[in-house]
Amino acid sequence: MTDSVREKRIKGIVFLYYSKPDVQTAIFDFCKNREIAPRYFEGFGKRPDTFQYIGDLFELVKRGTTSFHCSEEIWEDPLRIETGMPEEEINQLRIGWDLLLDIDCKYFDYSKMAALAIVETLEKFGVENVGIKFSGSKGFHILVPWKAFPKTINEIKTSDLFPDLPRKIIGFLRDYSEKVFKESLPEDYEKQFEKAKVKRGIKCKNCNELADVYDEIELYCPFCKSGETKKVSKESLKEKYGCPNCKRNFILKNKKEIFECKKCNINSKTKPRNFSSSIEVDLFDLMGLDLILVSPRHLFRTPYSLHEKTGLASIVLTKEELKNFELKDANAMKIRVRNFLPDCDEGEAKELVTEALDWSKENEIMKGENKKITGKYAEFKPINLKEIKDEQFPPCVKKILQGLEDGRQRALFVLINLFRSLGMEKSEMEKKIFDWNKKNKPSLKQGYIQAQLKWSYARKPIMPPNCKQFYQGIGVCAPDQFCSRIKNPLNYVVKKNLLNKKTKNKDNKNY
Repeated sequence: MTDSVREKRIKGIVFLYYSKPDVQTAIFDFCKNREIAPRYFEGFGKRPDTFQYIGDLFELVKRGTTSFHCSEEIWEDPLRIETGMPEEEINQLRIGWDLLLDIDCKYFDYSKMAALAIVETLEKFGVENVGIKFSGSKGFHILVPWKAFPKTINEIKTSDLFPDLPRKIIGFLRDYSEKVFKESLPEDYEKQFEKAKVKRGIKCKNCNELADVYDEIELYCPFCKSGETKKVSKESLKEKYGCPNCKRNFILKNKKEIFECKKCNINSKTKPRNFSSSIEVDLFDLMGLDLILVSPRHLFRTPYSLHEKTGLASIVLTKEELKNFELKDANAMKIRVRNFLPDCDEGEAKELVTEALDWSKENEIMKGENKKITGKYAEFKPINLKEIKDEQFPPCVKKILQGLEDGRQRALFVLINLFRSLGMEKSEMEKKIFDWNKKNKPSLKQGYIQAQLKWSYARKPIMPPNCKQFYQGIGVCAPDQFCSRIKNPLNYVVKKNLLNKKTKNKDNKNY
């Protein structure tokens, strides 16, 4: 069907469809405090925009709007959003976010199975009230409302953790629901995809993602008696490579297939056991679980909005309706309107968040030794001071060591990174941290401290956060005269230690 025919068909029903009061109410109510963008068949309208009154919706339809799209982020005032705003200002405007999973597989029956696997996984981790809707084409949207999430995590506002926290939750759901999804597949499902463009390959056992494949070729020049080794793609394998000395073509002496996981920064040459031995279909690709929606200001089709390519409505479904759903059930003229935003319990997703964060940490720890550090900490090494006394610590660290009521988790982050950066012995560091924790009111759970230590040991040491703002946030910034020349607590300790040594040497000479 050509675009002109589709456009004619969709514009033939938009006035009749969007004039329904229940459809207008469903779209308007869901879009409260959300950024919206009307779509005019192919192109989108201006941003930012929002609905002030329910009548705004049909006014846009009169101007040619064919569908409505909205943000998963919830804003204090969407009209105040500006492109390129600093993160701090964006966080001040954002009052929450819904977790939205986009399952968009071109094989409709597999989309349904994937959506059911996600819903069942959410139920397993205590989230029983979820929104389910048909996308309008071949996929589904699964929504966990903002109300279900704890409002603070580790003393940080959850609203400020977008998009990092939703991405971790979706990563966890992808990993866990794959097992549920696989159980629902027919035994011969792989045969159905022999000619389909579904990703197949060798999987990395660390992260369960498909590895990149390339050939390592050994080239030789019989005239110059020289050679070189190259890493080339399968497509480039047939190319001719010239000797830089005599310009004659190299002879291919040897080649070896290498599997590489860019996510874990490992390859089968150095770690062959980290890669599966069999070719597998990537179920994640088959599932079509899309992370693109979890990005700042990304929009998705509102419930009960029409789809330009199919003319079908993005209708809300129950779990039971999802099992038996057929495309004809989304006929725009025969739909039943209901709320996409479920009435959930406050904090219903707390267990899900905890499990997702634990999974994320374990996943990082498992491959921590292979993780490549870039940026300013790439070449950082512990200092290994032989004598470190408490009086050499900056005022902020001294206040932390006295015990805290607020900001204990952030303070633990400071102490671990400072002590490791100073080359403090593991036993001494742990004793110092656990002694400090006894002074906190209330104390941090021992299991939490052990998990943070384990997390740190799996990585190279990094410097503690720079001065002022971070320490002001936990109420321990009390600079002395020495602080004015220092940018980091680590520098403070090093310079204090050096100054003490000079003073001691001078006193010994005078004596």
